[in-house]
Amino acid sequence: MILLEGKKLSDKIKENLKQEVLELKAQSVEPCLAVILVGEDSASATYVGSKAKACEQCEIKSLVYKLDVNTTQNELLALINTLNHDDSIDGILVQLPLPIHINKDIILESINFYKDVDGFHPFNVGNLNLNLKGGFLPCTPLGVMKILEHYDIKLQGASVVVIGASNIVGRPMATLLLNANASVSICHIYTKDLKAYTKNADIIIVAAGCPNLLKEDMIKEGVVVIDVGINRVDGRIVGDVDFENVSKKASYITPVPGGVGPMTIAMLLENTIKSAKNRIKK
Repeated sequence: MILLEGKKLSDKIKENLKQEVLELKAQSVEPCLAVILVGEDSASATYVGSKAKACEQCEIKSLVYKLDVNTTQNELLALINTLNHDDSIDGILVQLPLPIHINKDIILESINFYKDVDGFHPFNVGNLNLNLKGGFLPCTPLGVMKILEHYDIKLQGASVVVIGASNIVGRPMATLLLNANASVSICHIYTKDLKAYTKNADIIIVAAGCPNLLKEDMIKEGVVVIDVGINRVDGRIVGDVDFENVSKKASYITPVPGGVGPMTIAMLLENTIKSAKNRIKK
């Protein structure tokens, strides 16, 4: 069994990104990411802190806007509009989840798609689904693809099962795999017999938010397992996979933590730098 060490790969990527940032600064362009946090959700605050730290490592300018939980939707839209029209800002990220009184879809659609480094705007989603180049790809699925590429795991013709159908991970993940000529099945909460799908899969990607969902008896020998899940159980961070037992049969598997998570942040930085480069072309 080989560990798919996203942390090590992300460190290498960030080293390369830092060099790209220095080259951009030599052209008087300073990449800048603006992150908006509404409310005081502890997990969200941790994620925002991790993103700011990663920006600092790569010498990307980071602006963090911490808004009160009672911030209105119109107030948030006004801030996004200001950031949209600020030419010094390359990427805008609104940390999810948002308070229940704010419509997530309206907020994500309000971000200028040229600065949508999360890849959630309908324009970028459309580019992904049509397999067109030029837009931004969602960071977590893109990070998974980079891991598979780095470890030379072939996708063309592979039977892949994606567990989870969210717009953030599952759906774009399945589309990226399909674009890479894999045969893809998407499973979700209404799937009647999950094991029937996973038992013969060559690659399984789990993003369901359910600890120990994928078990040893649900997989074949030599399967590749990508665990996107992040769950807190008894004070520990665990994934969606029963790692201890599944790893005995898998040929490759990601750890949690240290697998997909660091790659998500690395891809966010990569998208921000891509946006900064686009600024030069305008």
